[in-house]
Amino acid sequence: MEVFNVLLPIFTEYGYLAVFTMLLVCGFGVPVPEDVTLVTGGVIAGLGYADVHTMFAVGMAGVMIGDGLVFLVGRYQGERVMRWGWVRRLITPERFEAAQGAFEKYGRWVMFVARFLPGLRTPVFFTAGMTRRVSFGTWFLMDGVAALISVPIWVYLGYFGARNFDWMFAILHRFQYGIFALLGIGAVVLGVMWWRKRRAARSQA
Repeated sequence: MEVFNVLLPIFTEYGYLAVFTMLLVCGFGVPVPEDVTLVTGGVIAGLGYADVHTMFAVGMAGVMIGDGLVFLVGRYQGERVMRWGWVRRLITPERFEAAQGAFEKYGRWVMFVARFLPGLRTPVFFTAGMTRRVSFGTWFLMDGVAALISVPIWVYLGYFGARNFDWMFAILHRFQYGIFALLGIGAVVLGVMWWRKRRAARSQA
């Protein structure tokens, strides 16, 4: 709620540019919730300061370009960037190892899941680029499909909840819990598939 109250007057004043810029910043791991940013963009559309469909397009552009820059920086400047102090604090050795382990276990689906997990998204996309585990096209497909799920949910929730903040934030929290529950189920399913595949490979060795 505090972040929403800070963002609302800024977005009202500067519109699409402010939303787009904030989403780029979110892509680089700055601790501003992306879902609240998108919801706030939807709210200013609901209040008549922007067009909601244009806001959806701006939201998609912001999250995809922000994530894509993280992936490309990892691919072409990863080792150099990892020597920067603030990057080491953001992408710690523990997070880097965790991201690599997740790739080993779940494959490219990690990039789909990472879109819904702010603390994991930047390390995963950076690691994907730096280690060259996936192509840019594969990253774009997985992140893009996930964004087509998350971005319209948050933008249109803000649009329809612009006149009733209590209802909007109640639904926001329910969506968040629902997404985490679905991701948890998905992680279990993928984990079981990985375990069966590994057991089958051992039996054939």
